[in-house]
Amino acid sequence: MATYAIGDLQGCFTPLMVLLETFHYNPQKDQLWFAGDLINRGPESLETLRFIKSLGNNATVVLGNHDLHLLAVSRGHSALKRNDTLFDILAASDRDELMEWLRQQPLCHYDESLNTIMTHAGIPPCWTLEQTLSLAHEVETQLKSDKVDDFLAVMYGNTPQRWDNNLAGMDRLRAITNYLTRMRFCAVDSTLELKAKEGLDTAPEGYAPWFSYPSQLPKDCHIVFGHWAALEGITHSNTIHALDTGCVWGGSLTALRLDDQQLFSTPCTIKRKEL
Repeated sequence: MATYAIGDLQGCFTPLMVLLETFHYNPQKDQLWFAGDLINRGPESLETLRFIKSLGNNATVVLGNHDLHLLAVSRGHSALKRNDTLFDILAASDRDELMEWLRQQPLCHYDESLNTIMTHAGIPPCWTLEQTLSLAHEVETQLKSDKVDDFLAVMYGNTPQRWDNNLAGMDRLRAITNYLTRMRFCAVDSTLELKAKEGLDTAPEGYAPWFSYPSQLPKDCHIVFGHWAALEGITHSNTIHALDTGCVWGGSLTALRLDDQQLFSTPCTIKRKEL
């Protein structure tokens, strides 16, 4: 039995099938982790979502910003953006079933036996393991409840920029969501900078990649995340694993075998869409 963590799919179903063949995925023995952004921008979002849902207990998913965007659009709290490729899902006969499954997925997953935690964007340096799991659960509870629309209606936005334990209401939920699904650069006090999206050496003044600061997580805890394709998988850390290698932008799709840290990759045949 092995566990493989896979970076942002964004509707790249065909490369996923090739990647599974590359490491000889065995559905009777192996587990697959998906680091969020299952859909959008790629051409096979519906096929991707249906396949991952069909994996049942073989799949562990955390939600990314594109997944949350799909939920918001499906419930009338946002409009499709110019580069979205979500129409097939929204028009599908099993749309409601897919959306119900999606909103049951967590924002964070921790496996003690593997000493590994996964979120879409990472873990802010000011949060402990217990705090991360607890705060993620607050948003997950809202998504699963009959108050889901209250949250999705005000989910978008870049404020509050800095975590404060006294945050309350929708500001608190939005801050948690931004840290777990949108974070790239932050300041030493974990203040978020959500506009910059390029690589390691492009941090605005006063900011740095979130993983460059000392972590409050247990010693040697591995962090698996996606979201940041411009990193090209590079973090200069043996325990911080960036798995978004830009498949939807013409890069590659990457999986990390968590049992021994071996990487597997397959090129993506999809050319980047014009922004």
